[in-house]
Amino acid sequence: MKQLRFAAGVLAAVTLLTACGANDTPAGSGGAVKPGGNLVLLNDAPSITWDPAKSSNLVVTTLGLIHRRLTSWDVAPGKDTTIVPDLATDTGKPTDGGKTWTFTLKDNLKYADGTPITSADVKWGLERSFAPAFSGGLAYHKDLLSPGLAYKGPFDGGKELDTIQTPDPQTIVFHLARAYGDFNWVASTPAFSPVPKGKGAEANYNDHPVASGPYQLQSYERGKSAKLVRNPNWSRDEDKTRLANPDTIEFQLGQDTSVISKRLVDDSGADRTAFGMSFASPAQLAQIQGNASAKSRLVTSESGALAYLSLNTQRGNLTNPKVRQAFQYAVDKAAFQVASAGSAQLAGDVATTLITPGLQGREQYDLYPAPPSGDVAKAKQLLAEAGFPNGLDGLVLATHNERGFPEKAAAIQASLARANIKVTIKPLDEDTYTSEVDTKGLSDYDLTLTSWQPDIPSANANIQPLFQSTEIGNGGYNESRYSSPEVDRLIGEAQATVDPAEAGRKWAALDKKILADSPVVPLIYTRNSFLHGSQVGDVQIGRFPAYVDYRKLGIVQ
Repeated sequence: MKQLRFAAGVLAAVTLLTACGANDTPAGSGGAVKPGGNLVLLNDAPSITWDPAKSSNLVVTTLGLIHRRLTSWDVAPGKDTTIVPDLATDTGKPTDGGKTWTFTLKDNLKYADGTPITSADVKWGLERSFAPAFSGGLAYHKDLLSPGLAYKGPFDGGKELDTIQTPDPQTIVFHLARAYGDFNWVASTPAFSPVPKGKGAEANYNDHPVASGPYQLQSYERGKSAKLVRNPNWSRDEDKTRLANPDTIEFQLGQDTSVISKRLVDDSGADRTAFGMSFASPAQLAQIQGNASAKSRLVTSESGALAYLSLNTQRGNLTNPKVRQAFQYAVDKAAFQVASAGSAQLAGDVATTLITPGLQGREQYDLYPAPPSGDVAKAKQLLAEAGFPNGLDGLVLATHNERGFPEKAAAIQASLARANIKVTIKPLDEDTYTSEVDTKGLSDYDLTLTSWQPDIPSANANIQPLFQSTEIGNGGYNESRYSSPEVDRLIGEAQATVDPAEAGRKWAALDKKILADSPVVPLIYTRNSFLHGSQVGDVQIGRFPAYVDYRKLGIVQ
């Protein structure tokens, strides 16, 4: 998941509050979270995707308030995230070496309108996700259930997806094209939310989805607002991951980030029950610095996304591995930290691996040891050995044009110049970046600067989307155009490994193997910070993901 898609930036708390124990009850509130009240969520984005087929939303954030999935995550500060049942009675039973997965739904599950939730509804929801009109969501399941994406959804002739079987209303069986050890994690992605069979054919299903979670969408106006009210058929006794404390949840959309910041810093009236969905920005942190109350209401993740510089391995002199390795030493990661959030401490730790902290199997290593500021002499030496004693000229660096990316790109540009690597920066808006960098098979850019947050707490989600050759172009995220048949084979082997510990070892070995080819320069493991009003409690961030768990938020009564 490109972090920019949610709220890009590499930001952190002025007081460096960590997730551990931060703000279970806001300082000075004199109370504890209790069921009831209205929670206000302030968002700078103009819209929310409520249709699970179109969503890339994480378990812990917006969509999880109204849609359940087969599995879910147990997230808590200071602990590794684990997989737990949601609609299903367990986290899935693999057979046939991990090629077949069976889930059984819990008894007496109902939608908000009182109709039963059945296995056929889960199957229908997944079938919808294959229809071109309802694409755009996470797609880990698609090639597993329809190799080559031959299936085009249920709306053209009513064709079913034969690889999903529902022998009875509570049983759903998945026959995968290949063994896949993380399929129970995949079953926690939005497309595994039930949709009543036969419904959701209309293009505006997004505006009135049928809810299976603790809330239902009462109203939604793009660019303005949305309101959630309780689902009368949801039971806290049965759903163990969602506390659903507020009676109502109000979204205020399309808000100016500076206005959001001021409202939350001022902390007056109804804004005392408000939470800022976007990351705190450098400008906001500057405001907060002189306000003790605001500092106490800032919550920061332990870690977050991997910020990285991609080197186009199929373009010009960058096809030479030794040239690419020179970039590992030329980049000043300390300067990137300062450009990101004002200081090294606030931005996040220097990155030397591809797998981010908090994921099983991650091993800390450093193939290119150098001070945080880099090793210019080593970079020049590698360039000379590759046949470029005078450095490189004419390279173009594409990056996003908002949320501090131009400034971060400038820090990269300046540090590369020390090693006689001359770079021109090309800032692009989000749509242009997607079409020019991710959609094209051959990119016109030598370098790209972005960040990546895995979609599921598995190293699979760090490695496969960024480095498998199938992810080059066509909307994929392999921006380095890295293509290695051996790496593709090993990715398949790791994905097919059902035992998590064994899979972790394979992903860690892949991490080192890929980085030895130097398709990217890991920069930092980002930190994310969020600000909230004084009457919002249980604001928690686990080790993964680096987002507040909306399922636990409540109002201090």
